[in-house]
Amino acid sequence: MSIRVQTAPFDPGHELNAVHAGNMGVGAVVSFIGYVRDINQEETIKELFLEHYPGMTERALAKIRDEAMQRWPLIDAHILHRVGALHLAEPIVFVATSSMHREAAFAACEFIMDYLKTRAPFWKKEQTSSGSHWVEGRDSDTLAASRWDTAHEEKQ
Repeated sequence: MSIRVQTAPFDPGHELNAVHAGNMGVGAVVSFIGYVRDINQEETIKELFLEHYPGMTERALAKIRDEAMQRWPLIDAHILHRVGALHLAEPIVFVATSSMHREAAFAACEFIMDYLKTRAPFWKKEQTSSGSHWVEGRDSDTLAASRWDTAHEEKQ
């Protein structure tokens, strides 16, 4: 199990290779890598800054990971999230799930990302040509995460 919050850049290929790391029970690894893009809502981004609350953030990520481990038959799940100043095209987040079969790995990876976007205590500040501003959460992220809500599933 790996939960890391760090300022240092990371190599997504190295992280992905470490997920399998010779575990012969792993039949599937699914990963997501998020990068700093150069545009958001039609505004050019120069730099991104991610703030977090040390300790609380790691606990929140562990809770998300633990919930994924309970919902699906996973071998492992990894979450690596950067904080601090991030430059264009740098990786921000790495999520990987491993299981015996692909279905669980795909669903769990998607679940973790949906919950990271809506439940993890990170705050993003974009530096643009017109100044800097904090990024608000998106309704589309909330909607995506709501499909995993147990209460929501029971209503359907």
